[in-house]
Amino acid sequence: MASSISSTSPSINSDHQLDADSPTTQILPLKPIPGHYGLPILGAIRDRYDYFYSQGRDNFFRTRMKKLNSTVFRTNMPPGPFIASNPKVIALLDAISFPVLFDTSKVEKLNVLDGTYMPSTSYTGGYRVCAYLDPSEPGHPVIKRWFFSLLAARHNKFIPIFRHCLSELFINLEEQVSDKAAGGKADFNILSDAMSFNFVFRLFCDRSPSDTKLGPDDGPKLFDLWLFFQLAPLITLGFPKWFNFLEDLLLHTIPLPAFLVKSSYKKLYDAFYQSTGPILDEAVKGFGISKDEACHNLVFMAGFNAYGGSKTLFPALIKWVGLAGKNLHRQLADEIRTIVRDEGGVTLSALEKMTLTKSVVYEALRIEPPVPFQYGKAKEDMVVHSHDASFEIKKGDMIFGYQPFATKDPKIFYDPEEFVGHRFLGDGEKLLKYVYWSNGREIDDPTAENKQCPGKDLVVLMSRVMLVELFLRYDTFTIEAGTLLLGSSVTFTSLTKASSIN
Repeated sequence: MASSISSTSPSINSDHQLDADSPTTQILPLKPIPGHYGLPILGAIRDRYDYFYSQGRDNFFRTRMKKLNSTVFRTNMPPGPFIASNPKVIALLDAISFPVLFDTSKVEKLNVLDGTYMPSTSYTGGYRVCAYLDPSEPGHPVIKRWFFSLLAARHNKFIPIFRHCLSELFINLEEQVSDKAAGGKADFNILSDAMSFNFVFRLFCDRSPSDTKLGPDDGPKLFDLWLFFQLAPLITLGFPKWFNFLEDLLLHTIPLPAFLVKSSYKKLYDAFYQSTGPILDEAVKGFGISKDEACHNLVFMAGFNAYGGSKTLFPALIKWVGLAGKNLHRQLADEIRTIVRDEGGVTLSALEKMTLTKSVVYEALRIEPPVPFQYGKAKEDMVVHSHDASFEIKKGDMIFGYQPFATKDPKIFYDPEEFVGHRFLGDGEKLLKYVYWSNGREIDDPTAENKQCPGKDLVVLMSRVMLVELFLRYDTFTIEAGTLLLGSSVTFTSLTKASSIN
């Protein structure tokens, strides 16, 4: 990923017509899908080694895209043998072909949350939770409507609870940065994880995790362990190359046994079950979901979707804003402080008026989507279009999309590898239909009948509030950025306190 940053570059690729949603109105040549899967088992293992060790994730796709001269091609996706029975996929790496993965009339979303394999249901109390259900299954719309009901009932709490949790985060952040004896640096990821868990637990449980058996610190650690065991087949620990074979054998060849984290999960389950009585009662009375199934779904949504998503979302947001530098920081601070003053506080109305702040959030979601992958199995024979060709996909084929390439499509976005804070201002707002982070287009809304994230709008809101709270307190800041297992790492190196509130 490029490290160059811009807040003033043009936001629209002048070669692309914004009113053309797709090339389906054009006559495009029908081409065979390039690429191959190699020998049985060996081909998948070779691709797995390329993906994790020889090339790395982005180069794995970039190399094949260049060699085959196509953004649509065949390849194997990890983990492959012997965790996934069939690693063969058709990869979609451009903004035009990618959205077929959102069309549940054409693709099946059954058990594809993690790709070509599904973790054991032992991780979720024996239930296939909503995230693994296809919308055609009876349980999916019922559980998702319950999720919508939960979020709607709490919409007035989002901002107050999140601001309270952010206040604690910034106090701890400032203390660590100011402690020169300890190095004058602060690990944002650790503080952000604690804040995210605190927010999620308070939102759904109406109490602090400190008031439960979890205590003030256990929640994030328990969720981290539970998440690691499920997602281990998709990660590499970054050890020196002579450990590659051993790591591949342990993480990518056989699934880690769920019983090793059973006690950790039970602590989380018990804490939520004991703290969400009215929520679980509503699941039973209003939606016909048993308390046990409802609680396992709630823990999964809180831990895998909300907390797990926040682990990549907030560090990425802070990384790109931090690297953008003082000019963008000054513009954000001016906008945020002026509107907060005029509106009399941090309100939904105030947040809606912060156009630059909104653009910056969308740009962070574009350049580093919190969930990089999408999968779906073709329900029927279909033709998929890229910018310059058509490809026939057969019923039963597994389709895979790599979002960071689709949302950095150079035929859609000007300077796609650069962080352009102003990209979605003015006419640039038309480009939001190509921002795909939520398992749907940014201009679309989640429903009970689709697979778009039910908390999509809440994620955008929380990201805006984080920037607001940051620039109400500080004029500028500096960071060091790196990578972690499934996202970015951020270390704060300085904070300059706000000089004024306009």
